[in-house]
Amino acid sequence: MGDAVSRERYTPRERTDYRRELNDDLETFDAYLQQAEFVSRGTIGMELELNLVDEQMAPAPVNLDVLKTLDDADFQSEIGSFNFEMNHPVLSVEGDGLRELEDGLRERLDRAAAAAVQHNSSVAMIGTLPTLTEQFLESPEWITPENRYKALSNAVMDSRGELVTIDLADREVLNHDFEDIAPESSCTSMQLHLQVSPERFAEAWNASQAIAGVQAALSANSPLFLGRKVWHESRIPVFAQAIETRPPELIAQGVRPRVWFGERWITSIFDLFEENVRYFPALLPESREESGSPIMRGEAPALHYLNLHNGTVWRWNRPIYAPSSDGLAHVRVENRLLPAGPTVVDMVADAALYYGLVKFLGEQTRPVWSRLPFKTAEKNFMTAARSGLYARQEWPTLGAIDVAKLVHEHLVPQARRGLEKLGVNEKLIDRYMGIIDGRAVGRQNGALWQLRTLSNIRPKKAAPGSPERQKALALMLEQYMENQAKGEPVHTWKIGE
Repeated sequence: MGDAVSRERYTPRERTDYRRELNDDLETFDAYLQQAEFVSRGTIGMELELNLVDEQMAPAPVNLDVLKTLDDADFQSEIGSFNFEMNHPVLSVEGDGLRELEDGLRERLDRAAAAAVQHNSSVAMIGTLPTLTEQFLESPEWITPENRYKALSNAVMDSRGELVTIDLADREVLNHDFEDIAPESSCTSMQLHLQVSPERFAEAWNASQAIAGVQAALSANSPLFLGRKVWHESRIPVFAQAIETRPPELIAQGVRPRVWFGERWITSIFDLFEENVRYFPALLPESREESGSPIMRGEAPALHYLNLHNGTVWRWNRPIYAPSSDGLAHVRVENRLLPAGPTVVDMVADAALYYGLVKFLGEQTRPVWSRLPFKTAEKNFMTAARSGLYARQEWPTLGAIDVAKLVHEHLVPQARRGLEKLGVNEKLIDRYMGIIDGRAVGRQNGALWQLRTLSNIRPKKAAPGSPERQKALALMLEQYMENQAKGEPVHTWKIGE
């Protein structure tokens, strides 16, 4: 949620007016797609959500203080008072682009860390902060005091009409009710951007959906929620349950969830925007005038209503239309399913795998999505989120296959070829694909390191929610952050104790 809003709730008149404007924007977008020229340089970008912790490794609700010290447009607030977001400028993946991304991330993280120290806190890159507690998320201090976040929480709760229930079970069980969407603040992600031309968008999005399970399994880094050992990438179900706007009756009727994998392969970017308008009522019906949004940005329509609405439908691969003040607009895929961390080099390796696979798969004569049922792709995604590197995936011509074997024997070679087609420096291809292959073959990602380390250091009596478990979680997180600071890829980390 990057846009400011003027209030915390809206009237029926404002909602009715917004619906009319939203439908007009959809028609304008349709016409613009058919006749306009778009920027299509194929650039890449990244957004990274970060946590702040104090000396005890507990969440530090000082994000606005840290942002004030940074005073930099590359950094923005997030919904949690212990979260903030870092944006990396767009660049080309060609040549040394991935190395530029790695260097740029490190430089910005160093600045963020220096600012955090001034407010007695440290920066942690991790999918879900393991030391979060029910008590903190139930206190007023969890949320950043800005209208847009309060409005979002109010809109979700008003729509749902009931408490938010987080219900997870795997090695341990969690079932807890919340008065608002506070659990959403635990879900810190890395978001990859891929700019494409409108006519190539469908193949890029379809390829992104097809490999979502592989991404989730390889990069899982959120195995602990409120101190319980749950899914390897528990951020996926926690986010979906925290932003659930449907009571059980609407779920039973088949109403679509706002945190959505989707339901079909597409032929155009317009398919996704049309579904968003058709299936989902407005959560934040902020008028263009109140938001201060212009009608046009250069020669491109701003489409305020369509873009604001699109930001409140949380697809794991989100379509983005971005008008520019310098003239032309562009469209991109926003790949939103990866967790933050463990290290900069791990995240850039994840990015390299994603960009390489999307390129390779998108240019196949018989693309993977023509042979993979969409429901199977969704099942692959959820299975991977639950089991991580021990998941099995259904893949065309291979059947049910261990995800680590799929990556090592098939997808890493394909990603290499995709990166070669993109003109990436050969040494960088070797560097980043070597990290991905090492992670798969060694079966160690952030989630497995956390679980194995916690098992090493906790006494058997350290039950979930106990002071002993919290102490063990803090010690594990401290060791995680020490490894993070060293910067070596997670598959090389020694299990803590």
